[in-house]
Amino acid sequence: MTISEAQQTVDKWINTIGIRYYNELTNTAILMEEVGEVARLMSRLYGEQSFKRKEQAQTAKDDLADEMADVLFVLICLANQTGIDLTEAMKKNIEKKTNRDKKRHAENEKLK
Repeated sequence: MTISEAQQTVDKWINTIGIRYYNELTNTAILMEEVGEVARLMSRLYGEQSFKRKEQAQTAKDDLADEMADVLFVLICLANQTGIDLTEAMKKNIEKKTNRDKKRHAENEKLK
């Protein structure tokens, strides 16, 4: 699925099954909540925090994928609501980073 296809798919889902978009501020709050869920799993899977007894590390990777998809879904909702073409935005962002960081990372002693 391309980014453009994802934007179209989410829009169709929202306007049929979801009925309508939540307002932008509500979706921003939901995005922060979903990012927090990704952070919680990352800290347990890759960080020093342990799982609670009822949580299982075996299913956590699947949960992480699902939570990342939730983040992407809500981000796409916000893009759709604000008229952002994420494909174009990503192209411009990669170009910006490439121009800005051509030498920066190669010359960073911390990365060697």
